[in-house]
Amino acid sequence: MINLKEKISKDLKNIQIQLGAANIWAVPRLEKVVVNAGLGRAMAASAKSDDVLNKVSGELAAITGQKPVATKAKKAIASFKTRVGMPIGLKVTLHGQNMHDFLDRFIKIALPRTRDFRGLKESSVDKNGNLNVGIKDHTIFPEASADAAHTFSFEFTAVVNGSNRKKSLEFFKLLGFPFEKK
Repeated sequence: MINLKEKISKDLKNIQIQLGAANIWAVPRLEKVVVNAGLGRAMAASAKSDDVLNKVSGELAAITGQKPVATKAKKAIASFKTRVGMPIGLKVTLHGQNMHDFLDRFIKIALPRTRDFRGLKESSVDKNGNLNVGIKDHTIFPEASADAAHTFSFEFTAVVNGSNRKKSLEFFKLLGFPFEKK
């Protein structure tokens, strides 16, 4: 089975022709993938917030193959029960081979395991051409433990450089991202 990185390098000329790009350097390129998990409610509800942070951090590290960084609150907001410097989420930025491996597993393994999945919405590609997808349950990835006491949702953004929405949408379709049929 061909992986995503090989597909891009092998079919670059075909992608250029299908997108109508002037040259190979005008073809959209995957720059990075950012995975974010917000833990605000779980941290506020739990008496042992460090345990929640460690469990989710371990699960996210298993899914992405890279250790996440804790994001901290910049302001204290009483209604959200947050204080300055309190960890409220986790973030992983993937580049290179880790990025391609994550997207490969997402397209071929995780999305087919999603409940009632009919395809990604075309509106998930923003005006700059970046793909934003929210995942409600992290256990769709086989690396995640299914018996986890705390399931969490996360969001990932596939950042594409030098592109607009239309070209990026076609680029993601050519890479194999399943979008809804109209």
